[in-house]
Amino acid sequence: MRPTLALQYLLPHRALSRIVYWATRWTWTPWKNFLIASVVKNYAVDMGDAVQPDPHAYASFNAFFTRALKPGARTAPADPRAVACPADGKISQAGAIVTNDAGSARIFQAKGFDFSVAELLGDEIEAQKYTNGQFATVYLSPRDYHRMHMPLAGTLRETVHIPGRLFSVAPFTVEGVPRLFARNERLVCHFDGEHGPFAVVMVGAMLVSSVETVWGGLEIPPYASTITHTDWREKHIRLERFAEMGRFNMGSTVILLLPPAHAAKLVVAAGESVRVGQPLD
Repeated sequence: MRPTLALQYLLPHRALSRIVYWATRWTWTPWKNFLIASVVKNYAVDMGDAVQPDPHAYASFNAFFTRALKPGARTAPADPRAVACPADGKISQAGAIVTNDAGSARIFQAKGFDFSVAELLGDEIEAQKYTNGQFATVYLSPRDYHRMHMPLAGTLRETVHIPGRLFSVAPFTVEGVPRLFARNERLVCHFDGEHGPFAVVMVGAMLVSSVETVWGGLEIPPYASTITHTDWREKHIRLERFAEMGRFNMGSTVILLLPPAHAAKLVVAAGESVRVGQPLD
């Protein structure tokens, strides 16, 4: 095992993430400008799409990181039936949810690694809805736009906050830590759409574990000690395809799950760069 991977097993994931959470909200001008300038330079961040293109005009690093885009910078697919990419980033993996000999629906993570839909969602019954379905995993790097948008129109049924570790989700960690996405802290968002249920899973990561939604505000932190279910059905929250649904305060990974009833086949491939609204099928 690489030393950097071994170290991640030993580090205090949540303590480090709490420190970064507050550090990225510090409004002291020299500090926030230093952080912003470092990321813009080291990751070649394109500010041309941002509503505020001056990186130093943001009140904090987090405000810069979760910046809004100009109207028209991203567009929904022309085909009203298409699945819209929920985030900017790169496809980590995408394809069929495969059932193994033991009857477990599995999602491919990286060479030699997979994990079950049940452990990702924290629910065996919900997992059954995605047997023989499809998935897409999108990795967001520090240079990307960090707001998530709806892949399909849907009505929010439930969110599930699942406790876990906060391993990095950088590609070298995904290739080295078994069941990574089913081990990290995450927020599972269950929707009901035209073709049945679909789920959007927002996976936290080391230093970048803060998640917000448009319906619930800040969801993570606080960090969970047990699986927490929140029923939203009585609120009648419906979001159209391409509508903003949430954001990472710092970046991470989004996993989209589609049921077998959704007949279209996802055609994106691992390593492909994608943007919000790009058709995935």
